[in-house]
Amino acid sequence: MSKFGVLVMGPAGAGKTTFCNAMIQHLQHTRRSCFYVNLDPAAETFQYEPDLDIRELITLEDVMEELGLGPNGGLIYCFEFLLQNLDFLTQALDPLSEEYLIVIDMPGQIELYTHIPLLPSLVQFLSRAGPLNINLCAAYLLESTFVVDKAKFFAGTLSAMSAMLMLEMPHVNILSKMDQVRDMVSRKELKRFINVDAQLLEDDAEAEAAPAAGADDNDPASKSALMSGGSFNRLNRAVAQLIDDFSMVSFLQLDVQDEDSVGAVLSYIDDAIQFHDAQEPREPKDEQEVDYED
Repeated sequence: MSKFGVLVMGPAGAGKTTFCNAMIQHLQHTRRSCFYVNLDPAAETFQYEPDLDIRELITLEDVMEELGLGPNGGLIYCFEFLLQNLDFLTQALDPLSEEYLIVIDMPGQIELYTHIPLLPSLVQFLSRAGPLNINLCAAYLLESTFVVDKAKFFAGTLSAMSAMLMLEMPHVNILSKMDQVRDMVSRKELKRFINVDAQLLEDDAEAEAAPAAGADDNDPASKSALMSGGSFNRLNRAVAQLIDDFSMVSFLQLDVQDEDSVGAVLSYIDDAIQFHDAQEPREPKDEQEVDYED
């Protein structure tokens, strides 16, 4: 019997726990069963008490104090310890029926999703290839304020793509905290971020290539700044082109204050894990309006 679950991932500050809270609330409103798992050994407070908490097994604070490790080294030790004690997960998750959606809240240390092989081992154990037989997908959150700085946005997008390639599992990529940027970016431009248009950086490069008013071509400082800026622009464009070549990353918009937005994102997660056989993902109302206007 298959189970269903979602791994909520992303960098620190992206709103992972807030999204978990909103998703649990939505599931309760729609009378769906949910099992909440906290795998962040440094977590402190929760709106909803986890059904399973890694802090019952090990805490980051204890590891740092007893072993003299820093936060990142301590977190890696915690996950190594978890992988040595997987019965902690099995005893709690194995009895669950297919009616449950298992929501797994992950830490925010980005190295877990990019180059350290601990998470792939955990995913293999949890997923259909492992003994728990969970239809699992990842929800990767990126803070929407990144769109204000295009180079920062593409760096975040690259981290999302890196996680997709390393974990080799269905991914739903999400721009969180949309309420913070709706007045900062036009709907038309926002759609270019949602679908990750590499031309966004080209537009910036063309604007910077225009000579600044009053700039002195013979000034060594001005020349150095132009050369430095040109190098970074070329690097940024190369990153954007890499993302464009793979054509793997697009984003959903999330506003946790809007239940329609949370429900729409959940419908994509349900589709990725095949929770419903015939149900199609649905767009939130504001995204339908964007499509209509364009």
